[in-house]
Amino acid sequence: QVELVESGGGLVQTGDSLRLSCAASGRSFSSRGMGWFRQAPGKAREFVAAIERSDGNTYYADFVKGRFTISRDNANNQVYLQMNSLKPEDTAAYYCAGTKPFRSEYDYWGQGTQVTVSS
Repeated sequence: QVELVESGGGLVQTGDSLRLSCAASGRSFSSRGMGWFRQAPGKAREFVAAIERSDGNTYYADFVKGRFTISRDNANNQVYLQMNSLKPEDTAAYYCAGTKPFRSEYDYWGQGTQVTVSS
Protein backbone atom coordinates (compact mmCIF):
# COMPACT_ATOMS: atom_id res chain seq x y z
CA GLN A 1 0.00 0.00 0.00
CA VAL A 2 1.17 3.53 -0.78
CA GLU A 3 0.13 6.76 0.86
CA LEU A 4 0.73 10.05 -0.94
CA VAL A 5 0.66 13.36 0.91
CA GLU A 6 0.84 16.66 -0.95
CA SER A 7 1.97 19.97 0.46
CA GLY A 8 3.00 23.41 -0.72
CA GLY A 9 -0.23 24.83 -2.06
CA GLY A 10 -1.44 28.30 -1.22
CA LEU A 11 -2.73 31.66 -2.40
CA VAL A 12 -0.42 33.56 -4.74
CA GLN A 13 -0.64 36.34 -7.31
CA THR A 14 -0.36 36.11 -11.06
CA GLY A 15 3.24 35.55 -12.08
CA ASP A 16 4.30 34.07 -8.75
CA SER A 17 5.84 30.65 -8.19
CA LEU A 18 4.99 27.71 -5.98
CA ARG A 19 6.63 24.37 -5.36
CA LEU A 20 4.39 21.44 -4.58
CA SER A 21 5.77 18.40 -2.82
CA CYS A 22 4.44 14.87 -2.57
CA ALA A 23 5.74 12.49 0.06
CA ALA A 24 5.22 8.80 -0.65
CA SER A 25 5.18 6.01 1.89
CA GLY A 26 5.70 2.36 1.11
CA ARG A 27 8.26 0.42 -0.85
CA SER A 28 9.65 0.55 -4.34
CA PHE A 29 9.21 4.28 -4.89
CA SER A 30 11.87 4.33 -7.58
CA SER A 31 9.93 1.67 -9.48
CA ARG A 32 6.76 3.76 -9.66
CA GLY A 33 5.73 6.28 -12.21
CA MET A 34 4.58 9.50 -10.58
CA GLY A 35 2.35 12.27 -11.80
CA TRP A 36 0.49 15.46 -10.97
CA PHE A 37 -3.11 16.14 -11.88
CA ARG A 38 -5.42 19.03 -11.10
CA GLN A 39 -9.10 19.70 -10.80
CA ALA A 40 -10.73 23.10 -10.91
CA PRO A 41 -14.26 23.67 -9.55
CA GLY A 42 -16.86 22.33 -11.96
CA LYS A 43 -14.27 20.75 -14.21
CA ALA A 44 -12.91 17.25 -14.70
CA ARG A 45 -9.57 16.20 -13.31
CA GLU A 46 -6.81 16.78 -15.86
CA PHE A 47 -3.26 15.64 -16.36
CA VAL A 48 -0.52 18.15 -15.56
CA ALA A 49 2.83 16.35 -15.58
CA ALA A 50 4.43 12.93 -15.16
CA ILE A 51 7.85 11.48 -14.52
CA GLU A 52 8.85 7.93 -15.36
CA ARG A 53 10.26 5.48 -12.82
CA SER A 54 13.47 4.53 -14.51
CA ASP A 55 15.06 7.09 -16.76
CA GLY A 56 13.13 9.99 -15.34
CA ASN A 57 11.61 11.04 -18.63
CA THR A 58 9.08 13.78 -18.10
CA TYR A 59 5.82 14.66 -19.80
CA TYR A 60 3.71 17.79 -19.59
CA ALA A 61 0.32 19.03 -20.58
CA ASP A 62 0.61 21.70 -23.25
CA PHE A 63 -0.82 24.37 -20.99
CA VAL A 64 2.09 24.06 -18.51
CA LYS A 65 5.02 23.45 -20.84
CA GLY A 66 7.79 25.90 -20.13
CA ARG A 67 6.25 26.98 -16.82
CA PHE A 68 6.06 23.81 -14.67
CA THR A 69 8.78 21.28 -13.91
CA ILE A 70 8.28 17.85 -12.37
CA SER A 71 11.14 16.14 -10.55
CA ARG A 72 11.68 13.30 -8.13
CA ASP A 73 14.01 12.38 -5.27
CA ASN A 74 14.06 8.61 -5.06
CA ALA A 75 16.30 8.60 -2.00
CA ASN A 76 13.65 10.46 -0.02
CA ASN A 77 10.47 9.19 -1.73
CA GLN A 78 9.49 12.64 -2.91
CA VAL A 79 8.13 14.11 -6.11
CA TYR A 80 7.91 17.82 -6.79
CA LEU A 81 6.12 20.20 -9.07
CA GLN A 82 7.80 23.56 -9.53
CA MET A 83 5.25 26.00 -10.87
CA ASN A 84 6.41 29.32 -12.30
CA SER A 85 4.58 32.17 -13.99
CA LEU A 86 1.32 31.12 -12.42
CA LYS A 87 -1.93 32.27 -13.99
CA PRO A 88 -5.45 32.52 -12.57
CA GLU A 89 -6.46 29.57 -14.75
CA ASP A 90 -3.96 27.43 -12.82
CA THR A 91 -6.26 27.70 -9.81
CA ALA A 92 -7.22 24.15 -8.84
CA ALA A 93 -6.72 21.35 -6.37
CA TYR A 94 -3.51 19.58 -7.31
CA TYR A 95 -3.19 15.85 -6.79
CA CYS A 96 -0.17 13.61 -6.68
CA ALA A 97 -0.56 10.17 -8.23
CA GLY A 98 1.54 7.03 -8.32
CA THR A 99 1.57 3.72 -10.12
CA LYS A 100 2.21 0.22 -8.89
CA PRO A 101 5.80 -0.90 -9.49
CA PHE A 102 6.57 -1.27 -13.19
CA ARG A 103 3.01 -0.40 -14.18
CA SER A 104 1.64 2.60 -16.03
CA GLU A 105 -1.81 3.09 -14.51
CA TYR A 106 -2.18 5.49 -11.61
CA ASP A 107 -3.56 3.46 -8.71
CA TYR A 108 -2.65 5.72 -5.81
CA TRP A 109 -3.79 9.27 -5.18
CA GLY A 110 -3.16 11.91 -2.59
CA GLN A 111 -5.80 14.09 -0.96
CA GLY A 112 -4.79 17.16 -2.91
CA THR A 113 -3.44 20.59 -2.14
CA GLN A 114 -5.20 23.80 -3.16
CA VAL A 115 -3.50 26.34 -5.40
CA THR A 116 -5.25 29.67 -5.86
CA VAL A 117 -3.84 32.31 -8.18
CA SER A 118 -5.33 35.78 -7.89
CA SER A 119 -5.35 38.24 -10.76
